[in-house]
Amino acid sequence: MTREELIRNFNPNAPGALRSLFGLPFDEANARVVVVPVPWEVTVSYHSGTALAPEAILEASAQVDLYDRHIPDAWKIGIHMLPVPEQWKKRSDELRKLAAQHINNVASGNEVNKAALDEINQACGEMVQYVGKTTAGFLKQGKAVALLGGDHSTPLGFIQALTEQYTRFGILQIDAHADLRKAYEDFTYSHASIMYNALKLPAVSRLVQVGIRDICEEEMQVIDRSMGRIKTFFDEDLKEQLYTGKTWQSICQAIVKELPELVYLSFDIDGLDPRLCPNTGTPVAGGLEYHQAVFLIREVVKSGRKIIGLDLNEVAPGTTDWDANVGARLLYQLCNWMAVSQNLHQKI
Repeated sequence: MTREELIRNFNPNAPGALRSLFGLPFDEANARVVVVPVPWEVTVSYHSGTALAPEAILEASAQVDLYDRHIPDAWKIGIHMLPVPEQWKKRSDELRKLAAQHINNVASGNEVNKAALDEINQACGEMVQYVGKTTAGFLKQGKAVALLGGDHSTPLGFIQALTEQYTRFGILQIDAHADLRKAYEDFTYSHASIMYNALKLPAVSRLVQVGIRDICEEEMQVIDRSMGRIKTFFDEDLKEQLYTGKTWQSICQAIVKELPELVYLSFDIDGLDPRLCPNTGTPVAGGLEYHQAVFLIREVVKSGRKIIGLDLNEVAPGTTDWDANVGARLLYQLCNWMAVSQNLHQKI
């Protein structure tokens, strides 16, 4: 069935169909936006569960209404999620046990099992290569690509793949944590090292961080020594501006001004208020409200900047479907606005 036939025969007001992201009828060939699930959480250092996010968000997405007041016929853009790769989920579960033992040894001051650490780092490197190869394939097809983690280590391969298409771009990171640690807990590809690793790429010209409220001295030194390459909007400062009379729109405009024309969006769910994501791996008091985050993304797109790719990570389902519900709704907004920024909405 052609894309046009799928759209003509689909009823966006019907109950969402299970086992299809947002209940949409699109497949890999005719979707404009492809979501790559990566069920990986080997290096998480506090609570686990993020490897379950792709399946949980897929299930919760059936409850998301497709109408968007700001994007006419948004659902027609076409979003499709690839099947969750069970081999990577299985490998993550196996290595997570080794990683937990290693973390315990580090915390207790015990001798580190170097062979186990090497195995973990090698496997994480293989995951990075898998993500890079998979996302690069869809980028070459002209698709807009979103990565759905997993923990925050998962998008590194995607960012690497983008450097093959773009010589210069910035990263907008929404997060409670700066993620600028060097090989945190000896893990080369730690979830807490994603931005440290991304900044090794010369194509990443700017890192703009929003919502940061949990940071170590070493990370502050990285920011201070970056000579402006890193611009951090700390959550405390954002709140102070709001408390003293500034509008969220003016704050967002100041954030957007720091971004180059091409933007990669990295969204850690713990950048939100933990009431919206209580089961995320490392929740921190404070954070953005859901509509504040979406408003910021809209401002990025309204400014004429292009979102060249995005990730959503650190969603952990927990014992209820609340985290997955919020994650699914956020993913829908992020994918749609990325598509608008790439003018894919004009091709409906």
